[in-house]
Amino acid sequence: MIEFIQATKRYGRSDRNALDHLNLKVGDGCVYGFLGPNGAGKTTAIRLLTGALRPTEGEIRVNGISVAEKPIETKRMIGFVPDSQEMYERLTGVEYLNFMADIFGVSEADRKERAEKYLARFDMTEAARDRIGSYSRGMKQKMAAIGALIHEPPVWVLDEPMVGLDPRASFLLKEEMRARASAGATVFFSTHVLEVAEKLCDRVGIIHKGKLIMEGTPEELLGKTGDASLEEVFLEMTASSQEQA
Repeated sequence: MIEFIQATKRYGRSDRNALDHLNLKVGDGCVYGFLGPNGAGKTTAIRLLTGALRPTEGEIRVNGISVAEKPIETKRMIGFVPDSQEMYERLTGVEYLNFMADIFGVSEADRKERAEKYLARFDMTEAARDRIGSYSRGMKQKMAAIGALIHEPPVWVLDEPMVGLDPRASFLLKEEMRARASAGATVFFSTHVLEVAEKLCDRVGIIHKGKLIMEGTPEELLGKTGDASLEEVFLEMTASSQEQA
């Protein structure tokens, strides 16, 4: 489970909050889609959750533990797939997975079993022998996802994970996200692909200008607005929020 409690982030001397008093709880076994336009605060929220940033105000908890008070403990519970492709390009895929396993203290037997399982699942078994620098963007994205799963985290966080993936890779990733939630994990991801969010998510939140403006199941959001798709809900709500601002 993850919780944002009045979570606020303001950068430098700015008079505007990049994230503005976010209150949000995502339970175990849930795939949660975090939606918003560019610059809405999605990545800021994810960086606060993963401990890469500290909040200006408020608190973030992972399974009841404060990220600020116990950053190492909470980071051990999270598998994070960032939106950037900054990886150790001189390492082979296998070396990278061993590096990630070392960080999280995964035993030799467990890392071997998990690496083989996830490499096969994402069609990366052969490519794992090659240097990451030779990978396409999509291959790097898949390897980052595998590395984030090597310690079987109870919380899986992904920032724009579908970018750069071909249709098959995207399908495999969505399958794994659903499988993780079915096994009791919390899956939290940001995306611009609204069709994916509508079909995959148990719950979604729409954020705009740092504020959470709508939250619920896809069915609840459609029912509140009377729209036919999550895309229509998104466009209507972000336009309304812009007009009010």
